[in-house]
Amino acid sequence: MIATYDLRLVVLSMAIAIAASYTALDLAGRVTAAQGRGRKLWLAGGAIAMGSGIWSMHFIGMLAYCLPISMAYDFPTVLVSMGVAAIASGAALYIVSREQMGWRRLLAGGIFMGCGIAAMHYTGMAGMRLEATVTYDLRLVAVSMAIA
Repeated sequence: MIATYDLRLVVLSMAIAIAASYTALDLAGRVTAAQGRGRKLWLAGGAIAMGSGIWSMHFIGMLAYCLPISMAYDFPTVLVSMGVAAIASGAALYIVSREQMGWRRLLAGGIFMGCGIAAMHYTGMAGMRLEATVTYDLRLVAVSMAIA
């Protein structure tokens, strides 16, 4: 089966990822500076911004992937994948948004973010509905998670 990509959607996907990352990093600085209720609100905003940015980048990238067969998505599963991305982003931001951050916090935040991205990706892929069977090479899944 030969697939193609819509380059315009690939570029849009990349632009969204960059914008979401910038926004989330800016909000992470605000989380660090805030206290009390304001801190929680900035943290929620950062989690939503980064989570929805990661999710949007993934699904626009999937829309860019043109298969010669029909493809649809199971909406509840797609929403779960968005929630996974937001929760992982919130956990990572919570871990790293401290005045003093050592390598352990940075590593833990990166692990949460990487695992969240991988979980969002595979949950989103589970929501695909197409007239083909999707199979995974577990070694490649492990490598992709390690890279994330």
